[in-house]
Amino acid sequence: MRYWNYKNLDLNKIGDMAQVAGLRRYEFTEGKAKGVEAVEIHTGSGLELTVLPGRGMDIAWISYRGIPISYLSKTGVVSPAYYESNGMNWLHNFFAGGLTTCGLLNVGGPEEVEHPVIGKRSYGLHGRISNAAAEQVSLFEDYVDGEYQMKVSGVVKEGVLHGESLTLRREIETAFGKSEFTIRDTVTNRGAKDQDIMLLYHINLGYPLLDEGARVECDAKEIIGQSEEAIAELSDALKMTNPVQDIAERCYAVDLNPDHDGNVSVKLVNDNLGLGVQLSYQKEQLPFLNEWKMLNTKEYVVGLEPCTALPQGTQKAKETGSIITLAPGESRVFEITYKILDQGEE
Repeated sequence: MRYWNYKNLDLNKIGDMAQVAGLRRYEFTEGKAKGVEAVEIHTGSGLELTVLPGRGMDIAWISYRGIPISYLSKTGVVSPAYYESNGMNWLHNFFAGGLTTCGLLNVGGPEEVEHPVIGKRSYGLHGRISNAAAEQVSLFEDYVDGEYQMKVSGVVKEGVLHGESLTLRREIETAFGKSEFTIRDTVTNRGAKDQDIMLLYHINLGYPLLDEGARVECDAKEIIGQSEEAIAELSDALKMTNPVQDIAERCYAVDLNPDHDGNVSVKLVNDNLGLGVQLSYQKEQLPFLNEWKMLNTKEYVVGLEPCTALPQGTQKAKETGSIITLAPGESRVFEITYKILDQGEE
C-alpha cells in the first residue's frame, strides 16, 4: 500500500493543519467510559495515540498507519468512578492500552502496611494513580523554530489526610511527521515528611504487532524468571508464540546494559509485519525492566515495563534498597521515548 509522504507537505494546499495532523479533545458519552476525557494525537506520519486525562494521563490506543500497536483488555476504557482499590480488584479497571501507570505508593501485588496515625492501610494491586483524573490539563500545538509541535500535559494528584501528598505532572510531546513521542513525568512530594514512592510504566503491546515469530530485542546483562514456569522457559523469554489456552503469565526481570550516555533501549520487533516498537530511557531514572509475557487466548499481550522497582511490592523494594524516598518539596523526573520502527522508513 502506498502512503502519502508527510515530508512533501505543501502548506499552500491545506486550509488548516488539522487537515493533516493535530490534537482532538473529546469525552466518552456512554458505558463505563462515560465522562472520561480523552485527547487524540495525530502526527501526520501515520502515528496516532489517545491520551486519557480522565484516567491518569494514560494512553488507551496507539496505532501506526492503521495498524494497531497496543493491547486493549476485556474491560475497555473504564471511568475512575468504578475503581475498586482492595486486593486484585484493580483488574476490573485495567484497560491496559498503550500505557497504564502503576504507583505511586505500590507496584506489585496487594499489601498491608502500618501507618502511625491511620493504622493498617491496604495497598491494592499496582496502586491508585491510574484511576485518578488529571487537572490543569493543557493542550498545545503550533510552530516552534520551524517545527509543528504538539503537547498534552496534566497533573494527577495522590493524597490522603494524615498521609501522602504527591503530584505527577505528565507531558506527552511529539511533532508533525514524527513516528515517536516522549512521556515526561515529574513526581513531587508536596507533603511535610519524607515519602516513599514506586513507579512502573505498564506499556502494553498487542496483535498484530505481537504475533508468532515476534521477538523482544535488548542488550541484557541478565534475565531472571520470576516464577517456576518462567525459569523453565528462560531460553524463550524474548520469543513470542501464538496464544495458548489457559497459559499463565510469565514475568522476567531484565537487567539492561546502558550505553556510554547511560541510555538503555528495548524493542518488540515483528519482521513479518515490518514493524517494531522501541522504548528508550535513562537507566538511572528507571533501573529495572519487567517483561510481562501474557500469551493466553483473548489475553494476548506483552508488557515492556520500565520501573523504579520490580513489581514485588513495597516491602520487597525496601529490603532490596530500590524504593525511592522524596524529601518534602523534592521532585524526580522520569522520561521515556516511544518510537515506531518501520522497516520501510528506517
